[in-house]
Amino acid sequence: FFFTPFPFPISSSSFFFTFILFSFASCAVSGVIIATRLRMDPFGILVIAAVTAVGGGSMRDIMMGATPVFWIHDNNYIYTIFLSVVVSVFLLRRLHKVPSYLLLMWDALGLSTFTIVGAQKAMLLGFSPLIVIAMGCVTGVVGGMIRDILTGQVPFVLQKEIYATASLFGALLFVSCTYIGFEPFIVMIVAMSGALSLRLGALYWHLSLPIFRTK
Repeated sequence: FFFTPFPFPISSSSFFFTFILFSFASCAVSGVIIATRLRMDPFGILVIAAVTAVGGGSMRDIMMGATPVFWIHDNNYIYTIFLSVVVSVFLLRRLHKVPSYLLLMWDALGLSTFTIVGAQKAMLLGFSPLIVIAMGCVTGVVGGMIRDILTGQVPFVLQKEIYATASLFGALLFVSCTYIGFEPFIVMIVAMSGALSLRLGALYWHLSLPIFRTK
């Protein structure tokens, strides 16, 4: 089951393309929030937003051999990042202080939506369910990792928080719902909602994974 290719792909649609652009906007906004907190100039803000948005997908495409990477073929991704930066900077300037929950909320949205985008692409390229789940997780977490490293922070995925676990859960739901035979729209909504709910629930109830220590 987990080592054989999918018998059928989920077809692309205008809804899914809109879903992808929303994913980009979510990740870009999380990058903008961190960059503005660090008082970066406009170029720095744009760089952090861009690497957050394209980092995971670029790594996924390189690992799958799907090169040149996706955003080189379609300028809509670049336009979405730029527009997200302009709008979010304009709105954030109206706030005296950026609440912490804004970053966590947009980061959770980016994590959950990008997980589904990555899993979808791996499926369309005919990879096995195990690789589909892995590529969903790579797409979901790597952009945020690069963002945090560039801004001198410990990445969420390397802390005790339920972060990569939420991404893996969403990708597993995506694979499971696809094999059950749900409609593509339902598959994406269920998988995204599962990942998002787990991440936000863990933040709200302060749930975390156990820490392993040695003396």
